[in-house]
Amino acid sequence: MSHAKAHLTVHGRLLIIHRREAGWAQAHIAAAMGCSRKTVRYWLARFAAEGLPGLHDRSARPRTSPSRLPAAAESVIVQLRTSERVGRDEIAARTGIAPRTVSRVIRRHGLPPLAALDPITGEVIRSSKQTSVRYERELPGELAHMDVKKLGRIPDGGGWKVHGRAMGSTAARKRAPIGYDYVHSLVDDCTRLAYSEVLPDEKGATCAAFLARALDYFAAHGITHVQRLMTDNAWAYRYSLRELCAARGIRQVFIRPHCPWQNGKVERFNRTLQTEWAYRHAFTSNDERTAALDPWLEYYNNRRRHSALGGQPPISRLAPKS
Repeated sequence: MSHAKAHLTVHGRLLIIHRREAGWAQAHIAAAMGCSRKTVRYWLARFAAEGLPGLHDRSARPRTSPSRLPAAAESVIVQLRTSERVGRDEIAARTGIAPRTVSRVIRRHGLPPLAALDPITGEVIRSSKQTSVRYERELPGELAHMDVKKLGRIPDGGGWKVHGRAMGSTAARKRAPIGYDYVHSLVDDCTRLAYSEVLPDEKGATCAAFLARALDYFAAHGITHVQRLMTDNAWAYRYSLRELCAARGIRQVFIRPHCPWQNGKVERFNRTLQTEWAYRHAFTSNDERTAALDPWLEYYNNRRRHSALGGQPPISRLAPKS
């Protein structure tokens, strides 16, 4: 098997040899194989010198790596990542090792991304995908993202995370329906400052009232005016926020249908909410989980390291109040 960046497989390299033996010109081989003439000459020379074994990949690993991180330091990074499930910036702050070095160690040991792990057990439960198309507004308030996340309520005494998965079976839910909470969130594109509330529904009046309180929260932290508001195409967002946005001088922006990644910053915040607040601990009641939201938000905005902000919390991008 060839390495990840090889243009030709071993079979392709052998095909170069066979075509050359059949009398093909090197230029014609290169055109047929979709590679350069230099590549054709390289593999012909390797075959002439080493035979069939020369067509296989060689290891590019250096014989010695004197500047490589000691094994003891790597074991500390791996232990922090697997036991406490913290990001590279947090590990770097605790160990004094550069964040990029921490990332290389995590990748070298094949540790999965935090988004793929169960927040409580640490087991891999999902695959992850990334996008190379990223953007960020230059000024606070230039663009805000709004969304709602639906979470199942927790029965008194705890749900299936406390009592096991049989607690959450379909039959059990039908016997004791408890409904859902709706976590409404507003995130500033530039600073990642976030505000969330747990509300009983996602109706238009509820969304409008939440937006008013969220804008007041932003103003109290230095974002006095939001220029644009990006949401999905839910009825409550499209029709129930018009009056408030007009009164506050906010222009509404809607993502394309079925393209949630266009509202990616608040969607990513929703995942952080789940992993670090909603599912981080086995709560024994719905009220206990709801009460834990405000302290977590204070931690997120003021102390939690954010990888997109150079390891700084969102509050670091806001001018201090005089």
